[in-house]
Amino acid sequence: MRIRLLIFLLAFSAQLIAQESNPAYWKEIQVFKKQDSITFPGTGRILFVGSSSLTLWKDVQDYFPQYPLINRGFGGSTLLDVTRYEADIIFPYKPKQIVIYCGENDIANDSMVTGQVVFERFRKLYGDIRANLGNIPLIYVSMKPSPSRWHMREKQQEGNRLIQKFLQRKKRNAVFIDVWPGMLGADGKPREELYIADRLHMNAKGYVIWQKLIEPHLLK
Repeated sequence: MRIRLLIFLLAFSAQLIAQESNPAYWKEIQVFKKQDSITFPGTGRILFVGSSSLTLWKDVQDYFPQYPLINRGFGGSTLLDVTRYEADIIFPYKPKQIVIYCGENDIANDSMVTGQVVFERFRKLYGDIRANLGNIPLIYVSMKPSPSRWHMREKQQEGNRLIQKFLQRKKRNAVFIDVWPGMLGADGKPREELYIADRLHMNAKGYVIWQKLIEPHLLK
């Protein structure tokens, strides 16, 4: 009896240690991998990847019915997280185009992160994508203006500007989409009606704005 109890405790302890040693969002990535092992979504689709604004856009396919999509937004991920799991949630799908929304949480999670840091993290992800998938068309959706994070706007806009300039220099197969003009009111502040109760994530009205900005750049 004691031996069985000891074996159980050792196994339970090992499981806890393994869980603690796994990086952030490891479980979410395993869910994606399990889904893929059951029904692989196929290659040659448009891949949406990034943070919670994509995670919560569960009906994104309904907004773009003519475009076969894969949504791999997960948790409140940062650009570091997306880069960490790129071999799991980007490269296997061999997408024909990638839409990225990420960077906002990098700033929100660490007061030391500047717009420059966000840019450097994006550039690393961009380089990895180019190294593994060639000159695949890529869209970066700018960090959005949210009421609850309005105090972070200077860092967000710094990162947006740096990423925009970087992508503009690429000229081909790289698009920067600025969501700010459509999401700000006449007073120059975020339009509250575009957000759910947390004043951070968007409701359907907000996603419609994104739809109109993104769709002209999607590949058929």
